[in-house]
Amino acid sequence: MNKRFNVKMITEGGMMIALSVLLSYIKLYQLPNGGSVTAGSMIPLMIFAIRWGVGPGMLVGATYGLIDFILKPYFYHPLQFILDYPLAFGLLGLAGLGYLNNKSDGYGKLSLGISLGVMGRAISHTLSGVIFFAEYAGDKNPWIYSIGYNMTYLVPELIISLLVLMLIWKPLRKSITR
Repeated sequence: MNKRFNVKMITEGGMMIALSVLLSYIKLYQLPNGGSVTAGSMIPLMIFAIRWGVGPGMLVGATYGLIDFILKPYFYHPLQFILDYPLAFGLLGLAGLGYLNNKSDGYGKLSLGISLGVMGRAISHTLSGVIFFAEYAGDKNPWIYSIGYNMTYLVPELIISLLVLMLIWKPLRKSITR
């Protein structure tokens, strides 16, 4: 596949960002200090990454992160902003590792790519939590607290993403031509 940016790639990226923004407003539950389980808001970003690759997927994810900040800003420090918005959502582009050629269904590689993307996002949010929000941990270890807090919404998001993408993978795979 020609990985140069073209009108089709940019248009799809914009559409996937818009769809992710819309889905982010459908919340199954919201945590008090940030983070929520949504109706699969990461899925369009991961579909883009699977279709176009890791690099473009990370760029579209980072762009979504910036838009998410504009729409729902929470700013504490410039490094916190980078960790919680463009970097965290940009790492969802790792889902692009889940593309497998049309010779097999590729559920294993698809699951691995999705899991790596969500894990990247989790690591970024966890670092932000440890560095900037350790006071919320109280007597607990800030690492344990931050991991636990972030997993309360990212694990359900991962499960939703895996289920939906596995359900739509066969028809989706036919439309993904590189």
